Amino acid sequence: MPAKIPATVITGFLGAGKTTLIRHLLTHAGGRRIALIINEFGDLGVDGGILKGCGIESCSDDDVVELSNGCICCTVAEDFVPTLQSLLARDTPPEHIVIETSGLALPQPLVRAFGWPEIRTRVTVDGVVTVVDGPAVAAGRFAADTQAVDRQRAADDNIDHETPLSELFEDQIACADMILVNKSDLLGEGAAQALADRLAAEARPGVRVLRAAHGAIDPAILLGLGIGAEDDLEARAEVHHHHHHDDDDHEDGGLDHHHHHDHDDFESFVVELPELTDPAAFPARVSQVIAQHDILRLKGFAAVQGKPMRQVIQAVGPRIDIHFDRPFGADEPRVTRLVVIGEAGLDRDAIATALAAAPAPAA
Repeated sequence: MPAKIPATVITGFLGAGKTTLIRHLLTHAGGRRIALIINEFGDLGVDGGILKGCGIESCSDDDVVELSNGCICCTVAEDFVPTLQSLLARDTPPEHIVIETSGLALPQPLVRAFGWPEIRTRVTVDGVVTVVDGPAVAAGRFAADTQAVDRQRAADDNIDHETPLSELFEDQIACADMILVNKSDLLGEGAAQALADRLAAEARPGVRVLRAAHGAIDPAILLGLGIGAEDDLEARAEVHHHHHHDDDDHEDGGLDHHHHHDHDDFESFVVELPELTDPAAFPARVSQVIAQHDILRLKGFAAVQGKPMRQVIQAVGPRIDIHFDRPFGADEPRVTRLVVIGEAGLDRDAIATALAAAPAPAA
């Protein structure tokens, strides 16, 4: 059975910075096959920089377009499920699926669509990332250009036009597994932190709030990328910050030093554990460790005693997905290897010890 493909839903109002974030992701995808599902090509405001080799104008709405940098781009046709099925049916299916939504409709129905029988065994929801416009939300406006959002709402027959933006915003926060406060560099340190703290208090327990400028967030933090390459993660973790700005499309090169600390202070390390003897109790232990140590992501593989199949574990915020994907190879060691990603300063020893320990009794 083919491995499940992780899918990340990115939501947020028009102007929050979803496009810049996605372009940064694609630029730093390292040749991985990312399928990008967007409402319409126009949404990306593509200048041809990322989608090289695709004359966007000539693409019909239902097309799936192969891009030169290992990415696939397609629009949501009449129905989301056939779009997903066409991606899964490809000779070389994507390694990760990124779905951009307008932020006007709730992601929940989209997430529910992953429960369809033909999809459920092939795709897993890796997480819902909500992108917010830091200065706009701090000012109580929720979107940089509320009139543009209202025009977008008026043009969409499928949504409820009466809901105030504040309620839509609350819904976006409520369904997020990770919240990205974009344009944080425009707020100043104190205001940016105050906003992040406020959003964390409004979100579900376990949801992490990250600050970013220009959507420049390491793909390994946003997506379950590199899950097959955990052996070299430690090496790669050290170089991330060297190339973050090499090809960023800042119009304001002088701003670089202001927001540099916002997104390069991340680290990752690998915890190796023996075979799991009590796999049923393991997710609770993982949840506990993530909450106690402010871990952004945890992902990897587990060997379960008595089972020939390898178990995949992916966690982002409060969402943990565990499934068996394939048998261990004859020459593969039957060990559990977990990659832990978080902001710099993680207590590696405490995390490793906690993951290896028996789960605490339920209160």
